[in-house]
Amino acid sequence: MPESWIDFIPTLLEGAKITVTVALLATILAVGFAFISGLMSLSRWRLIRWISSIYVEVFRGTSLLVQLFWLYFALPFAGIELPKLLAAVLAVGLNFGAYGSEVVRSAILAVPKGQWEAAVALNMTPWQRMSHIILPQAALRMLPPFGNLLVELIKSTSLVYFITMADLTYQAMVLRNNYISWTSEILLLLLLMYLAMASLVSFGIRVWERKWSEGRM
Repeated sequence: MPESWIDFIPTLLEGAKITVTVALLATILAVGFAFISGLMSLSRWRLIRWISSIYVEVFRGTSLLVQLFWLYFALPFAGIELPKLLAAVLAVGLNFGAYGSEVVRSAILAVPKGQWEAAVALNMTPWQRMSHIILPQAALRMLPPFGNLLVELIKSTSLVYFITMADLTYQAMVLRNNYISWTSEILLLLLLMYLAMASLVSFGIRVWERKWSEGRM
């Protein structure tokens, strides 16, 4: 039997490593898909806008848990078997990429029309206008909502527990089942560790936003 709640920390930290790994990889995937889909939604070609719209509606309109189950439990019936880590990263990344797509789209549209007109007057190509004029201004507007999405993403990684991935939540549930009398302490540690990770992300985004804002003044 453990002598104090401190004895649970090493096991929970092992799970936290998995949680951080899933969160980091899913964040990279989500940001990539957010920008790709967000830019596609602004395309002059209807087919490209249509593809982006389907992606966003499907992943925003269905449960992340169902998407995770589909990738991990349903795909094997079609002959596609994904490792737990890949299924987790794909589900979380694609889901939050769909939400991030709307952040990218709205931030780009929020750039004053005069900036677009000035870039056109300078005879810039569409790529030059977007990369040198529009995106640098839109990126600052994206930071706060992206920060909120990243916090939600970290919390959502707890769902990988349902595919028996040994993340932070899974390790806490194993400890709870083994040491019922310590349930309150184990769950409190679980809460505090998720809070710590989310707080670090929020703090980092605020610092980044402040530094970026100062650099543009």
